[in-house]
Amino acid sequence: MRLFERFRLFVFVIISLTFVGLSCGGKQSVENATVNSEQPDEPPEITRAERVMKALHLGYPQEITAVEYRNDDWAVLMHDVWYCYCEGRLLPEEKREEIADYRSQIFYRYSEELPPFVLRPVPEPQARNNNNNNNAAAQQRPRPSRSSFMDDLWQSRDRNEAYSNIRTVRFLGRTIRVHHKIVDVLSVVEELILEEVEKDRTIQTWINSLAPPESWSWRNIAASESRSFHSYGVAIDLRPRSLGRLQTYWLWTSQNRSDWFNVPYEERYHPPEAVIKIFETHGFVWGGKWQRFDTMHFEYRPEVMILNEMPLILHQ
Repeated sequence: MRLFERFRLFVFVIISLTFVGLSCGGKQSVENATVNSEQPDEPPEITRAERVMKALHLGYPQEITAVEYRNDDWAVLMHDVWYCYCEGRLLPEEKREEIADYRSQIFYRYSEELPPFVLRPVPEPQARNNNNNNNAAAQQRPRPSRSSFMDDLWQSRDRNEAYSNIRTVRFLGRTIRVHHKIVDVLSVVEELILEEVEKDRTIQTWINSLAPPESWSWRNIAASESRSFHSYGVAIDLRPRSLGRLQTYWLWTSQNRSDWFNVPYEERYHPPEAVIKIFETHGFVWGGKWQRFDTMHFEYRPEVMILNEMPLILHQ
């Protein structure tokens, strides 16, 4: 029998058996359909709480040793303490009743490519004044204290404790001070950057141009009450000794022009793209993709990369 005829016979048999099954087992099929209709067709949608807590578990496996749904909320076990999601506050379970005293943790959107540049309208002077007045009034109102989750994660609840975790190392020929947990990660990043030099000599020119990097520094984010990741020793600023006319930090730019957000990309300082990609692949976000740009800034946030489904090599 020719191959085509065999195929036609096979299809006919399958259709026939299907029809017989539906005819003879029709009642049973309907009963099963009735039972199955009471079950969800798809698993429940994954909540933001589940995604965040599982990303933290994946991103910091040495510090966060378990993640589970408990007491009607998602929680992680960090340094032998259970932290609940608690509407994004991420606080110890025993502090659940004090949720109003905590601020939400920020796990922002982060894109693989540089976001398209969008020209934004400049507020009228009166609108800017109103906004400044509102900001001043907001600062005078009682506000929730900063959540302690990141302080506890990096075991940096005060300056002295933070400093006890800091190590002095060499990076791209410069001395930096960073948290001991990211020393190995930065060593890999450095090795890969130096490998790129062999492919692109302009990267060596960039390395030679760098000023002494800013690394560990116990302080808040400028114009903010939130702790800077420099305070934990997991952020590093890499900028050249001379910026020329290029802009690198929104707050510095805002001192000279009110439309700092409209500075085009070509007028901002950017490290080499290959360097940015290496940092990102190993868990560092780059401040050049933030709306409030900080193009010299890299900080270790593997959970942000996981939440945004970015290519990532995790370091255990």
